[in-house]
Amino acid sequence: MSADRNRRPKREHLSKAIAFGLLLAVTFSTLAHGAVEPWSVLILEAIVMALVLLWAIKVFADERLKLTIPNTALPIVALLIVGLAQSAAFTDSSGRWLSLSKNVGYTRAAVVVLGFLLISFLIASNFFATRERLSALGHFLVIYGLAMALFALVQHFTWNGRFYWVRPTDVTSPFGPFANHNHFAGYMEMLIPLPVALIISRGAVRMEMRLLCAFAAIVMGVALVASLSRGGMISLAASMMFLMIGGTRLALRRERESRSPRAISAWGRFLRTAAQSAVVVAIVTVIGAGILWIGADPVISRVTQGQSSGTSSQKETFFSSRGWVWRDTLSMISANPVLGVGLGAYGTAFAIYSKSDGSLRVPQAHNDYLQVLADCGIVGGVIALWFIVAIFSAVARGMRSRDPLLAGLALGSGAGMIAILVHSLVDFNLQVPSNALLFLLLSAVASHIGAATLDSESLKGRGSKLEAVEAGQIVPRPIG
Repeated sequence: MSADRNRRPKREHLSKAIAFGLLLAVTFSTLAHGAVEPWSVLILEAIVMALVLLWAIKVFADERLKLTIPNTALPIVALLIVGLAQSAAFTDSSGRWLSLSKNVGYTRAAVVVLGFLLISFLIASNFFATRERLSALGHFLVIYGLAMALFALVQHFTWNGRFYWVRPTDVTSPFGPFANHNHFAGYMEMLIPLPVALIISRGAVRMEMRLLCAFAAIVMGVALVASLSRGGMISLAASMMFLMIGGTRLALRRERESRSPRAISAWGRFLRTAAQSAVVVAIVTVIGAGILWIGADPVISRVTQGQSSGTSSQKETFFSSRGWVWRDTLSMISANPVLGVGLGAYGTAFAIYSKSDGSLRVPQAHNDYLQVLADCGIVGGVIALWFIVAIFSAVARGMRSRDPLLAGLALGSGAGMIAILVHSLVDFNLQVPSNALLFLLLSAVASHIGAATLDSESLKGRGSKLEAVEAGQIVPRPIG
């Protein structure tokens, strides 16, 4: 008994080290320009492998494996299986290679990256599994997002043609640590809803933290708009609408669950729910004021004339930017409807089906939904739909939590995922490893809170077990 008591602090240190290591991976992937270069992918994978090793040491110390696999992990596993099937290659009697993928090497590389993202998702699901850890994660993401936005703004206004003022680059639309301003906007739009949700979820955080959340949301919003990403601006608006609707539902639920015997009038109930929307409107208004202060002309020009953030003054049309890519992608999908051209093989296959002169290399469809269909066919589309339904079912359950902090985190995670899914209609954020990693981290948070809320509801009337769940000692569903 005493030996086990002595080992317990060591196991706790291991758990904290693994959780911290995952946050390190998230931070590194962003600072390394989204982890889109081979060297940064290699380092990111090395960090994840080190976390797996620490996990194995913890299992050895515990003398048992306790593994939580959320339902939302199953679609990712299914997509991984499809990629493995596509990457299998054989030779026929004439020596010709046969494979479902148009580029086996690229497909295998994509499968490896997807596998490491799946491992990261499982680490997040298992090591951010208590109220204390989730609270720490929420605080980290708010401060991290604020720091990233401040850095991006400073670099933007002091830009000298070099990332971090030291690494030369010839990219035309960088912002923050990203080579593409749309990817920076995609990253910010996933983080902005979290502080807003913590504010409007009454009782989630203390007053001083609410002030920090408001400041962080405003600075991140200003940075997003300053990046001149039209998709980011639209996605931010979509997430704010989600927060207004979700915040109103949270307020109404709190009123219904209130044990106060004092009757609340319909007018009072209206004022309380309207206050949730007022917070969102106020933050959006201050973001707009911040843009006016630093200079609104580039934003207005970008929105009305379609100019890029580069030096070109030529008006951009839908067909010249994305329309022709989507047209040729649809040709690719119609030619490979069931299993697609291969995960990660889009760039190779595009040259085969494109009607263009081939002078431009197109590695992505600039629409994540079309790319899933092109890479993995109808099977991939069904898997993507499965994941979306599963994750937002978890968000809806999580928002029913009686703990304001957990409900706020579920709401903020859901709004962040809504934003990136809207942006995915016109861009490829989810193919950037850093953005995909953050998306899966939010998914893990929503999945865990949703499962815990479901457990809490099923345990009503069981006394101490329910109290343990509501106290934040969230009991995962172990396998093994």
